[in-house]
Amino acid sequence: MSEKLGKGGKRQKMQGDAAKAEEAASPGEDRDAPVEQGQVLFPPSFSVSEIKNKQRRHFMFLRWKQQQRKERLALKKKRKKEREALGDKAPPKPVPKTIENQRLYDETTVDPNDEEVALDEATDEFAPYFTRQTVPKILITTSDRPRGRTVRFCEQLSKCIPNSHVYYRRGLALKRIIPQCISRDFTDLIVINEDRKIPNGLVLSHLPDGPTAHFKMSSVRLRKEIKRKGKDPTEHKPEVILNNFTTRLGHSIGRMFASLFPHDPQFVGRQVATFHNQRDYIFFRFHRYIFKNEKRVAIQELGPRFTLKLRSLQKGTFDSKFGEYEWIHKRREMDTSRRKFHL
Repeated sequence: MSEKLGKGGKRQKMQGDAAKAEEAASPGEDRDAPVEQGQVLFPPSFSVSEIKNKQRRHFMFLRWKQQQRKERLALKKKRKKEREALGDKAPPKPVPKTIENQRLYDETTVDPNDEEVALDEATDEFAPYFTRQTVPKILITTSDRPRGRTVRFCEQLSKCIPNSHVYYRRGLALKRIIPQCISRDFTDLIVINEDRKIPNGLVLSHLPDGPTAHFKMSSVRLRKEIKRKGKDPTEHKPEVILNNFTTRLGHSIGRMFASLFPHDPQFVGRQVATFHNQRDYIFFRFHRYIFKNEKRVAIQELGPRFTLKLRSLQKGTFDSKFGEYEWIHKRREMDTSRRKFHL
C-alpha cells in the first residue's frame, strides 16, 4: 500500500531529489568542496522531463533555470572585466542578431538619391500636398451605426489630426460619401470599421484620385486606458515622424500618412505624431515632450494608440467591385519567411 505524504513529507522528498542531483553532478569530485548556499549542480545529461511527479518537476525546473541565469551573469561579468583590462584594444561588441537586421534584401528599397524615385514622387497623387498646392482637410467617418467605443476613438483621433471633421454614418453608402467629400474640398477620407463593438479596420482614401489603403487595426487603446497619460492635446499643429518606411510600397504609405497633417508644425505645442513601422506593423503614438532642464527631456503619451497592418493598396478611390489593386497581402504566398518584409 502506498504511503500518503503530507506537506512536510513532500518538502523532504524535494530536498532529497535536489541532494541526489548534487551527488550525480560530480561523482568523481571531492564532496567536501565548498558549495554556495542554494546552488544546485546539474549533470550535463540532466533532463527535467524524466521526473514524473509534477510538483518535483516544476521545483527542479526552477532550480535549473536559476543556475542557468547565474552562469550567464558570471560569463557576462567575466567578459566585462576582460574588456576593461584590454582597454582600447578590446574588440568591438558583437551586434545581437534580430529579425530586423537579418532582413532579406528587397529590390524595391528606396534610395534617397535615386532620380527615378524623385521623378515619380514629383508626379504622383500626393505631389500637390508636398508642393503646398493643397491644404489637408480630413473627414473621419465610421461603419454603419457605430458603437460607443468606436465613437470615442474617432473623437480622440480627430484631436490628433488638425482640420479633421467627424461624421457618423446612418446607412449612407461609401460611394455616395466620396463625391460629396470631393465637392466640399476634402483631401482625405478615413473610415473606421468595427466588429463586436471594437474598432478592427481602417480605410484611408486620398481624394480626389486615390490611392486607397485598407488596414487591419488592433491593440486600440483610448486615452483613459493609457497609464501616466498627459493632459488633453491642444489645437497646435503636431510634428510628424515616419520611421522605417524603406521600400517603394512603404514610401507610398508613408507619404499617405504625411499628407494627413499640415505643413509648418507649431513647435510651441510640443506635440508629435509618430508612425513607426516594424516588421510590417505600423504603430501609431501621439506624445508631448517636456523639457525638464537643458539636458533632460521627457515625453508624455496623450493617446489614442493603435497598430495597423496593411492588407491592400488600391488605385483610385474606394471601389470594392471594380477597383484595380496595386498590392494585396497574400499570406500563403508572401509570408514564406519571417525575415521578409514589404514596407
